[in-house]
Amino acid sequence: MNHTLGKETNLILILLAVILLVLTACAGHPLQVTPISKSENPQQLINELDNDIAMARKNQVNVLAPTWFKRADNSLNAAKTDLEKGDRLSEILGNIAGGQAQLQRAEEISKTARSTIPDAIKARELARQAGATNLGSDYTAAENRFLDLTAAIEKDNLGYARRSQASVTDQFRRLELRYIKIQTIGEVRRLIKDAREKGLHKISPQSYAAAESKLTEADNFITENPYQKEKMQQLAAEALFMARRIHPVAAQTEKVENMEPEQIVLWAEGILYQTTQKLGAPDMRDHSFDDQVENILATISAQRADHDFIIETTKKQQAEIEKLQKNVAALEGQTIKEQKEKERLLAQKQFNEKLSSIQHYFKPQEAEVYKKQNQVIIRLKAMQFPVGQSVILPENYTLLSKVQSAIRTFGEPDVIIGGHTDSTGSENLNEHLSQQRADAVRQYFVANETLPYEKIIAVGYGSMRPIASNATQSGRAMNRRIDVIITPEAGQSK
Repeated sequence: MNHTLGKETNLILILLAVILLVLTACAGHPLQVTPISKSENPQQLINELDNDIAMARKNQVNVLAPTWFKRADNSLNAAKTDLEKGDRLSEILGNIAGGQAQLQRAEEISKTARSTIPDAIKARELARQAGATNLGSDYTAAENRFLDLTAAIEKDNLGYARRSQASVTDQFRRLELRYIKIQTIGEVRRLIKDAREKGLHKISPQSYAAAESKLTEADNFITENPYQKEKMQQLAAEALFMARRIHPVAAQTEKVENMEPEQIVLWAEGILYQTTQKLGAPDMRDHSFDDQVENILATISAQRADHDFIIETTKKQQAEIEKLQKNVAALEGQTIKEQKEKERLLAQKQFNEKLSSIQHYFKPQEAEVYKKQNQVIIRLKAMQFPVGQSVILPENYTLLSKVQSAIRTFGEPDVIIGGHTDSTGSENLNEHLSQQRADAVRQYFVANETLPYEKIIAVGYGSMRPIASNATQSGRAMNRRIDVIITPEAGQSK
């Protein structure tokens, strides 16, 4: 088939795919789909679209423009499937082009949504951050109402979205506040409810009332200041303390309820005496309760002062130790850094020496040997095959033996055999032929025990990577080539 005619046919197929995407789009502004050139790498385009869709999902485009986002995602998946099945390139590129256009439309609609219902979007995000998604059906109901707004925006019904925004915003805010209260004072509510169910509000009414009062204070503050987390946590902690206090107060109340007054006094004195003994303070049971308490407090104060002195001294000593450790670590780190730099320079020197040595293996007309980043490229200019065939001719054995020696110079590196053709003939034929020739070279190296089979990869590029113009005979001859790409083992090419 004429090469120019093949290109025109492929272009027509791509345009037909694009037109189909436009015709199947929903009502509204026409979808602007930009055709993709046949020369583009489909795998790279798929990867780029995949990344763009992932970023769009991160930016909530899937929620703000769900219909168009879903279409873009479906187009991406269709392109992936077609590539895996080896379908026509025109179909793959058509799906990619459609996905790009659909994603662009989704992002445009998401911008409209952000300017139309900003309050609802912000309220939803805050509710989700607070954890309101754990509220089950109540959150689902709010989410469905929000999706109604975005669906209306996709249909250009902006008036409905604006009118409904306030109620949806309020719904999310109420859910947010509700879950914040569950997280901060939910346990307090449970304890107070449990105490009432057990009748403790009658046994210790003052403690119960104090807990209720603290709960009310915390509840009111959270309602008015839902984002002042530090103060919220403080009030919640105070309320929780008072709620937990109800049970022990009630227990002690029941304990002393049937005791004589003197028994109560002796019981309290016993508690003070035990504390005195633990602290090593003088026994002052022959004094008043006030004196006993003062004695205990004075002992605690003195012990605390001693403790603080010890802590401060320890901190100073620890600071000195840490300073010394940092100095030692800095010296060690410098030494390690210098050693690594020496190793890198040595590896680089050895790599360059090996590169220089293998460059002398080949005559200028046989091969071009050069370095590209951490790889060595051997471009076999003298490697020739019979027209349309992949048979290695005997006259190429010497050249390939030199390549073997070059590979072995780097131990057991990873090797890629790249097969290339000129633009004569169809693309499919060129890709197939270049793959066969790369496979033949790979099999030659494996058969001659150059490297294990799994260390060598053969890739046929067809005419996709020319190094000269295909308009001249000399250019086409240069394009018909085998490239051997050597990637040395780690540490050999730093």
